[in-house]
Amino acid sequence: MRAAVVGASGYIAGELLRLLLGHPHVEVVAATSTRLARRRVDGAHPNLRGVTDLRFTAPDSVPPCDVVFLAMPHTAAMAQLDRYTAAAKQVIDLSADFRLREPGPFERHFGVAHTRPDELSTFVYGLPELHRARLTTADRVAVPGCMATAAILALHPLAANDLLDRAHPVTVDARTGSSGSGRQAGPANLHAERSGAMRVFAPAGHRHQAEIAQETGLPVEMSATGVEAVRGVQVLCRARLKQPMDDGALRAVYRSCYAGEPFVRVVAQHRGAFRLPEPKILLGSNYCDVGFVPSASTVVLIAALDNLVKGGAGNAVQCLNIRAGWPERTGLEFPGLHPI
Repeated sequence: MRAAVVGASGYIAGELLRLLLGHPHVEVVAATSTRLARRRVDGAHPNLRGVTDLRFTAPDSVPPCDVVFLAMPHTAAMAQLDRYTAAAKQVIDLSADFRLREPGPFERHFGVAHTRPDELSTFVYGLPELHRARLTTADRVAVPGCMATAAILALHPLAANDLLDRAHPVTVDARTGSSGSGRQAGPANLHAERSGAMRVFAPAGHRHQAEIAQETGLPVEMSATGVEAVRGVQVLCRARLKQPMDDGALRAVYRSCYAGEPFVRVVAQHRGAFRLPEPKILLGSNYCDVGFVPSASTVVLIAALDNLVKGGAGNAVQCLNIRAGWPERTGLEFPGLHPI
């Protein structure tokens, strides 16, 4: 399968290239960058030295291919969608442009009107654990946000079984590493400013809360903090149960929901350094670990993942595998490292 990556100089695109170049069924035929056109890809992504001789090309020179991955900044994909649907039958967008089904929430969270509301319904939300059946025939996929993926997977088993009191908002407290800000992040993400800091950059109303609410059907209030890590996302979701549930009852619900899922693991142990989901041991992997701690009529749900893999590029490749009819683990077998 011939694949192109548009906006290929960023961190999430670099991770996507790493995965696609090692994929047994994919040939990367183009990696675009306006700023770096004609320069070697491994100059921007030095971990790919010796792996590829690709050079960046201009965004308007994508050749005909089978799938185009859009790793452009938010709002750029909707402006250039027609160009890339003409180049490939299948488009997988890693930006936020087509994740929401209605234009109103997009405008509230991004501060601009959606310019292609007519196309929102043509994209399938690319979370295999919720939409696998639709992804088998989807030619347009919107890959979820990293913190949204973690929170949705933490909440989904209880939401899907109608076990939460929807009269009370779910609070989502997310922590993320610096790579989530992207390669072109501003002065606040300089090492001198970020090192040692725990910066609450979204005390309320983080834009991913619209995705979480859409996919779970729950009222959501979300905050986000930048922590001293490069990769990794961890979310703590606090929700009120309709009826009290003990550890055993919660475990049964989660195990039943995620039985057979290749990339979701239930991690809720009573002892040990990694008894609850911890992003450190997931770096480079496509896993999302989910756990829980009951407390009377409330529950704390924890999820962790690598924001560049299951939170982005890996999830995109998983969606590609489903659409192509390949085993979902293809090209995604790396389990993470420990210790690191």
